[in-house]
Amino acid sequence: MTYSRWIGTRRTIVGAALPLAMFLGCAASDGTGVEPPPPPPPAPGAISLTSHVQPIFTRTCAFSECHAGASPQEGMDLSVGRSYGSIADVPSKQVPRLSRLAPGLPDSSYIVLKLEGNAGAVGGLGTRMPLGGHLTQPQIDTVRAWIAAGAPNN
Repeated sequence: MTYSRWIGTRRTIVGAALPLAMFLGCAASDGTGVEPPPPPPPAPGAISLTSHVQPIFTRTCAFSECHAGASPQEGMDLSVGRSYGSIADVPSKQVPRLSRLAPGLPDSSYIVLKLEGNAGAVGGLGTRMPLGGHLTQPQIDTVRAWIAAGAPNN
């Protein structure tokens, strides 16, 4: 094989492989190395306790050593079928002048203050919930939006 023919063959191989490599690289990542943000919470009127809020409570709060079981912490049971009655218009044990959940008023709902780590500002225990980890901002936004929409028991 002559030198010029070898160079031509090499250019053809590289020319064909480069776009394929670029395509595969783009398909595997957006190039930033950062995961895309989670989807925004549903629109306030579309949020339900059963479909949106209870799954958050179930995954992060409703454990037998926390807010479920025979002796839930602070008497607040966040398990399926019990969460609404345990928080809606029920005075907080830490700050009795505030309800755990004040329908329509997320900033006056003690549960939101605990999830955001702001309970100390109203005289409560400043420990952010859940212990050992925190909700993501979209999860907190979902709880806030549900409460702002009147916290329907749906």
